[in-house]
Formats: sequence, structure tokens, C-alpha cells
Amino acid sequence: MQEKDLDPLIDAALAASRALVAISTRSLAAVEDEITPAQHRALVVLRSRGPQTLQALAADLGVVPSTATRMSDRLMAKGLVARSVPEDDRRLVNLEATPKADALVARVTAARRAELRTAMAAMAAGDQVAFVSSMRAFAEAAGEVPDDAWPTLWP
Repeated sequence: MQEKDLDPLIDAALAASRALVAISTRSLAAVEDEITPAQHRALVVLRSRGPQTLQALAADLGVVPSTATRMSDRLMAKGLVARSVPEDDRRLVNLEATPKADALVARVTAARRAELRTAMAAMAAGDQVAFVSSMRAFAEAAGEVPDDAWPTLWP
């Protein structure tokens, strides 16, 4: 497919992303006094990919390690992230979402699911089927871990 042939796909993705960002923003409104959108993303990464080193989390978030350190310090202070240092390599810092973080992410996800359910129920049945296939392919291409794979990624 040529570059110009991707324009209709990109236009559709941009329109959909605006709708999804609006839904994401509204779902975070209920917890805005607890965490920022960037902190929520860090918790989602830790929940979806399991415990990680500080360096791996920074890479997954696309930030420098010092930014990830400051963010993890704030999340630790809120009881949302636990930090540990392996005895065999004291230079590493491991981060893990706490049960409190799990509950917070679940609340935000439930709010998103409710709003998405309303929007998707308004779609024609054929469009719903096409949407599922397209969005799964897009999420995979973008490197997202499917929700149903989260618990299987770590012990």
C-alpha cells in the first residue's frame, strides 16, 4: 500500500482517537484528585506487563529514567507502587503495582467500559464485527497487551 493510500485510514484513526481520548479523559475525572493521566498510564503498563525495572518502565512510557523515578516516587507515596532492589544487583530498582493500584485501574477501566458500551451499542452489527477485528490488529501493531493477557504475564 502506498503512503497516500494510508490517508483515509489515518483520518479515520485520528477521528476515532479524538473520541477515545475524550472517553479516557472523562473516565479519569473520577480519580483526578488521586493520579494524573501520565501516572495512570504508568500503572496500566505495570498492570499489563507486570513488575518492571525502572529503566524498562521509562522505556515503555517513552520518558527518561529520571522522569520515571520522580513518577514512581509519587506513586509510592500514594501507596500505588511498591519498589524493591534485588539482592544480586543493587543497581536495579524493580517496580510493581500494588493492590490499591489494581483497584484504581479497575475503577477507571469500568468507567471507560460503560461509556464505550454506550457508543458501541449505537453501531450497526456489521460495523461492530469489523471494529473488533480492526482495533485488535491496530492495538497489536501499536504494541499494546490485550486486557485478557494481563494476568498471564507474571506470577
